[in-house]
Amino acid sequence: AGAGGDGDGAGVMSAEVAAATAAGGSPFSGYAAGFSSRYAPERRREGAVQFAALLDRVAAIDPEMRVRFTSPHPKDFPDEVLEVIARRPNVCNCLHMPAQSGSTASLERMARGYTREAYLTLIDRVKEIIPGCAITTDIISGFCGETEEDHADTVSLMKAVGYEQAFMFAYSERDGTSAARHQEDDVPEDVKQRRLAEVIDAFRTTAAERQKEEVGRTHLVLVEGPSKKNERELTGKTDSAKWAVFADTPVGIYGGDEDEEMTGGEKGVATPRAGEYVAVRVTGCSTGTLFGECLGRTTLTAFNEIHGGAYAEAKGTGAVAAAR
Repeated sequence: AGAGGDGDGAGVMSAEVAAATAAGGSPFSGYAAGFSSRYAPERRREGAVQFAALLDRVAAIDPEMRVRFTSPHPKDFPDEVLEVIARRPNVCNCLHMPAQSGSTASLERMARGYTREAYLTLIDRVKEIIPGCAITTDIISGFCGETEEDHADTVSLMKAVGYEQAFMFAYSERDGTSAARHQEDDVPEDVKQRRLAEVIDAFRTTAAERQKEEVGRTHLVLVEGPSKKNERELTGKTDSAKWAVFADTPVGIYGGDEDEEMTGGEKGVATPRAGEYVAVRVTGCSTGTLFGECLGRTTLTAFNEIHGGAYAEAKGTGAVAAAR
């Protein structure tokens, strides 16, 4: 969710969705290339639409309202979905794509419906269609039958993708699951924990590198409210779902020039409030938080019109990374 508004694009469907609606159907169908499902994909109720069409319609309601969705299966990211995300500035460029394992053999035992190669191809497709998109994941270490080679494939996957966030756990058998009924929980607990620690270490290494790259960037941040640690600071979320912390001080209207952030004269100066958007230049970071300077209040539409995306690179480093 995000700040509401009365932008020019409110309630306007894309041409593709409008045409599909008029025809009583949806132009979007199928799974991402190389993915399958144990469920019948065409078993839909009359009048139902594919997710890409729904996402497009929701985003069209209010261009100032951020739209997030989470925990789909990676198969549910066909090009149609990725193209809606790329085309709609208010659909956040942060995708949760649970890999579970980096080993094709483990993925087969998990009945995930894809291979390591298919998953990595999908990741490449995401980066091609949505440059600068943040990717998060889920990982299970020590699943039934996991070998050291399987584990090494997962560690290498963490390094290859460079996730922004990851939810990593050691496998624990759950009653009623297919794995509990048909497979043996045969990886010793100490081995599970050692492998999990290595996966976490691989994630933290690449995540730290990505955090350092944030310094100097200017992000569109949705203000959440006062910081729990310092009442003189505000916190908010970037488009990529990272926490940003900045001083709770009056600012003007952001005009796109970080050296002239106060515009609109004294009448334009005000303290940012929860639910408003601000432009924040990152000056430092910790493991999971960005610290920065608030350059001014803005809107999602205005920031995107200035920078072509939800963040801008530091001066002198080239074009905007999140350009659409």
